[in-house]
Amino acid sequence: MRIHLIAMGGAVMHNLALALQKNGHFITGSDDEIYNPAKDRLEKAGLLPKKFGWFPEKIQPDLDFVILGMHARADNPELKRALESGTKVYSFPEFIYQHSKDKKRVVVAGSHGKTTTTSMIMHVLRQVGIDFDYLVGAQLDGFETMVQLSDAPIMVIEGDEYLSSPIDRRPKFLHYQPNVTIITGVAWDHINVFPTYEEYCHQFELLLENMEPDANLFYYEHDKDLGEIVNRTQSTIAALPYKEFDSTVMEGKTRVMTPQKTEIELQIFGNHNLANLAAARLACLELGVSEAQFWAASKTFAGAAKRLQKLVDGPQFSAWLDFAHAPSKARATVKAVKQVNPARKLIACLELHTYSSLNKAFLPLYADSLDPAEVACVFYSPHTLEMKKMPPIDIAEVREAFGLPELHVFTQRADFQAFLSQQNLENTNLLLMSSGNFGGMDIPTFVKGLS
Repeated sequence: MRIHLIAMGGAVMHNLALALQKNGHFITGSDDEIYNPAKDRLEKAGLLPKKFGWFPEKIQPDLDFVILGMHARADNPELKRALESGTKVYSFPEFIYQHSKDKKRVVVAGSHGKTTTTSMIMHVLRQVGIDFDYLVGAQLDGFETMVQLSDAPIMVIEGDEYLSSPIDRRPKFLHYQPNVTIITGVAWDHINVFPTYEEYCHQFELLLENMEPDANLFYYEHDKDLGEIVNRTQSTIAALPYKEFDSTVMEGKTRVMTPQKTEIELQIFGNHNLANLAAARLACLELGVSEAQFWAASKTFAGAAKRLQKLVDGPQFSAWLDFAHAPSKARATVKAVKQVNPARKLIACLELHTYSSLNKAFLPLYADSLDPAEVACVFYSPHTLEMKKMPPIDIAEVREAFGLPELHVFTQRADFQAFLSQQNLENTNLLLMSSGNFGGMDIPTFVKGLS
């Protein structure tokens, strides 16, 4: 088929382009800007547009369909030409459903832990030798792309609640109609789309209503609001709660007790990850994995990129990079790193980068999120606020919202790097949390230079 991707430079969209090309389709695409690693990967595959920008003439009569990325605008010239000409336009979640509608679909949803839980399931299925397709929000070791499309009977999908496309305001996960759903928890996010917590929670009710008849739902037991959502939803689905496995931490290593009363040492740590593992186990058992197979594979799972990714591992200094940006994610990640080495000083650094995190009405939700750290830092860029057309934030407002009068707040990358360089890092853990890069920092190189 001949397929054109509008806004093909995004993380999922460029991986989708690569997967479709691998399957033998003729792929074209456009974007107004494409950054690495997408740029290099598309160029290597011969898919990088010769010029950046939008070119309506690319919408030719011989196109089978167009896939529309979220980062295009509703008035995009190529989109306008496609709609005027009657060319079929899919959002990428719509296309994923079309591809997988005859498969058993496993969807991992929730405000946090989606990528890690999806990655755990994928890791186990690959180790066991079960064939499957997938869509996941991070690059994983052992997987060439973030998207695979084949004739496998199963598809594992990270189910995002953000909008499907500029002309489809529904959450992505409402397209998938899953046979198996995991919901890891709910915590208000995407305030620009869901201005109230009630409206945000309602999207998960809609997800449950869109599951296939006689589907299975696994949900986190200790999330009170999630439990109420499940109880309010009238359906034929079978709902089963889960919780984190009991564990011990010795010499920085996490050991869990399996349901078969066997102690297993894991490479992951933190209660939130042990809850993610419990969810992954239930999904894998539903897909035909045995208990013994699951635990054997889980011992070798080291995590997803930027999800508690260890950058430095030394006898006196260790450092992690995590994608955490929402309050619930930051809170769980800081707690996990402090628990794994409670005797070490913890320097926890969070970048406010998303629309929600830079919204003054949302900032108070971060209260106590950095409290376990001996040194707490927040970074935000005034340029990012300008780009998002948001009002300035005063440093005092940030300190008040976090409830930490001694909070170190930075708005310039150089000042932030200088502060970290001046710290005594003996017997110290450093945690960097962001969906961005702290104002353009080469994070791995800088952090390794500290050790």
